[in-house]
Amino acid sequence: MLELSILGFLFEESLHGYEVKARIQGLSGHIRPVSDGALYPAISRLVKAGLVEQHTEPGSGAAPRRILSLTEAGRTELLARLRHPKEAEITDGQRFFTLLAFLHHLPDRAEQAAVLRRRQTFLNIPASFFYRDGEPIRAEDAPDLFRQGMLRIARATGAEEKKWLAEAIGSLEG
Repeated sequence: MLELSILGFLFEESLHGYEVKARIQGLSGHIRPVSDGALYPAISRLVKAGLVEQHTEPGSGAAPRRILSLTEAGRTELLARLRHPKEAEITDGQRFFTLLAFLHHLPDRAEQAAVLRRRQTFLNIPASFFYRDGEPIRAEDAPDLFRQGMLRIARATGAEEKKWLAEAIGSLEG
């Protein structure tokens, strides 16, 4: 998801590494903080793969800044990743939010709707944090107040997401 975020933000404009980090932090926040030890090797991999290019500009202080830009191959790669997200990018809520942050870059509304339909299909499969005899436990059947809370919050969030997905897909397929 780090590489997807880098490509997504650079699709919008050229940025220096610190700005990329700040935008990724804003997107993922406290859930998945970004360390320099993860960010800069990811940027280096993207540069080596020809997806991102960098050049140096004078900084506002004494140190020059490395400015990162997306190459045409990087644009193509981002669009491919958005068209065909990995299963974990559909099933994991935080990864899906990262995908969602850049889905507007896909120019084809039908392709956007297809990604949302995958998430919708996933959400329609009965699931729980807890299972008994292979069956998901409902909030009403949870053994304690705290697990009931987890399940009720997840159900409410899921219901709202399903509602939004139906609206968004309807709008895209209009």
